[in-house]
Parts: sequence; C-alpha cells; structure tokens
Amino acid sequence: MGVMLEVKNLTTYYKTRMNEKICSVDNVSFTLEDGKSLGIAGESGCGKSTLAMSVMGYYFPPLNYEEGSIIIDGREITSLDPDIIRTTVLGTKIAYIPQAAMNALNPTRKIIRFVEDVMKAHGTGLSRQEIRLLAEERFAILNLPPKVLDQYAVELSGGMKQRTVIAISTILSPKVLIADEPSSALDVSSQKIVIKLLRDLMEKGFVRAMLFITHELPLLYNVTDDIMVMYAGEIVERGSAKEMVFDPIMPYSKGLMNSIIVPEEGTRGHVLQAIPGAPPNLKKRPVGCRFAERCQYAQAGCHSGTVEEQEAGKGRSYRCRLSEAELRELYKKMEEGAKKFPLISHTFVDEEIGNLKNPIEQKTKFSAGTKKEGAVDE
Repeated sequence: MGVMLEVKNLTTYYKTRMNEKICSVDNVSFTLEDGKSLGIAGESGCGKSTLAMSVMGYYFPPLNYEEGSIIIDGREITSLDPDIIRTTVLGTKIAYIPQAAMNALNPTRKIIRFVEDVMKAHGTGLSRQEIRLLAEERFAILNLPPKVLDQYAVELSGGMKQRTVIAISTILSPKVLIADEPSSALDVSSQKIVIKLLRDLMEKGFVRAMLFITHELPLLYNVTDDIMVMYAGEIVERGSAKEMVFDPIMPYSKGLMNSIIVPEEGTRGHVLQAIPGAPPNLKKRPVGCRFAERCQYAQAGCHSGTVEEQEAGKGRSYRCRLSEAELRELYKKMEEGAKKFPLISHTFVDEEIGNLKNPIEQKTKFSAGTKKEGAVDE
C-alpha cells in the first residue's frame, strides 16, 4: 500500500500587520497511506485548519511557509511555483473542502458554472456537454439530482449546498481529500449523509485518501482509521482511532474525551470534566510543554526545555515528560477519587444513550423533537 501524502517537519506561520509572527503549525510530520483516512482533532485555535491549508502548498498572505517538505503521490510540491501548484496539484492531487463550505458558492452563479470553471482551470479540454455529463454522474453519486446544476446556491438547502461543494471539490478525482469540519454546520440527519458519502467516495476510488478535521474527537472514531490530536500548533498524540477514543495517553487527549458524553461501549459512566483555561497565545509560545499551564498533572520540569514525542508502540506516540506508566497511574488515582466523589449523576446518560451505536445517533435522538430521525435535508 503506497503513501499518498507525506509531510515532514512542516512549519508555517501567520505574519500580522505589526510584523508579529504567529507559528500555527510547528514542525509537524505525518504520513497518509492509500485507502486510509486520518483524523485531526483539537480545540478551536490549535492549528487544525492552518495545517490543512499548509499541506496544499499554496500560500498567500498572511500565511507563510517557513520550512518542511510536502510530498503528494510521490511529488515534492513545496518548491513548485504557485501557478504550477494551482494548475497541476490543487484539484487533481489534493482537494480541500473548507470550513463553512456552504458559504463558498457565489449566489449569483449557477452551479454548472463552478464545474466549468474547475475544468477550464485545469485544461481538461472537455466540451460543455461532456462537462455536464460528467457533473451529472458525479452529482448523482452524492444524491444530487441533475436539476441542481441549473440552480443557484440560494435555491439549495444547507445539506445540498454542502454536498454540492464536495462534488465540485472531487470532480477531478483527487488523490487526497481534506475535509475541514464538513459536518459542523449541518443538522444531525445531514451530518450522517455527508459522512457516509465521503466514505463512499473513498470506497469507489474517486478519492484515494482523506484527511478529516474536526473538534469532535469521538466523531472521528466512526470516520477515520487513525487520529492525531493537535494543540498549540504541535501534534501531541497519535494512534489508531480506537486507541485515541478509548485509551488516550496524553493529558490533553484525555481531557478532550472526558469533556464529551460518548455513548460507545466501554465509556458509559465516565465523569464529565472540562479542560480549564484556553489554548496559549501563539505570538509567544510557552516554554516546555505547551499544555502545562492547563494540565492538572504538570510538574516543575514541564515548564522548561523541549518536550519530545515518546513512542508507545505500534506506531503510537505522545508528547509529554511523564512516562506512559506514570500517566496511567495518575489516571487510575483520579478515577478512583471520582468514584468516591462523583461530579454528576449518570442515570440520564445510562438510560437515554447507553445503547446507541455512535455519537451521531446520540445527537439524532436528542434532536428528535425538532426533526424526525432519518429525515433527509433536501
């Protein structure tokens, strides 16, 4: 199985009008294999979307490239001219579904014109009739009728606009698809549809690999094979989706899971606990562990030096000064204390969502009063 995307020591930053440097992606490395999907989780402001834009190798102010390597389908792109990247890489090698994708469509143009623009920009040489036939075929895969091509964005529902953006982004069958929180602005039924369609695109070979970004770590369990957690521009933990959801090692990853109700088997009854504070200001990065100021397990040595990633076996790693054994012992003591002094009652959790299969179905149940479960947003 080949590697579709390889990122090595990538560092990018924003430059403000006051010439302040904000390093939002700091020495990030990862690989994405053919047929695999990789999730990136973390709070808002941790660098997830900046990483997504940086990986495409197409930089424009205020985002700037500092160092690192990006290899897509065997081709190094960081040294390429921006015009070359725009015409030969974006859309064909790698495609991007932006945050708030529903607002990405010009309301004064018909949908077919967007498709034609993409084809023209990449010099496909197809006639307008051939472009329409291709568009109808691809839109049908995403459950969009042919009439959508002759409509304006304002005539479409939120779910249909989201699927339309996905169809346009993948019309040239890119090797890698970056989905930046594609379901965050949708109702629960539409979320389920969009996620299923993204997986169908991979299964049918229209997309070879996917990078899925969200702040909802449990959602990634149902979408991706592996998960990386970002904090303050760094990767702080990585592992399989199952390991990251059910057995996180790094305190920040543990905090993300403890702050969300997750109705998966094996997680019922866990104590909800918010992460105190907020991510640091990246104009002045903290010395030592960047999570130390918010970490309840921080020790004196955590506020100095450089914190390297530690290997935890089978491709899993985390960024912390404490060993895995030390962290697990601390978590054990914390859980024992929580059982003696519970912070919340779990009766409602157990009775209402204990038997649901995943977080998406949980949301569907809670929103049943406003929309019937399984209803399709057209």
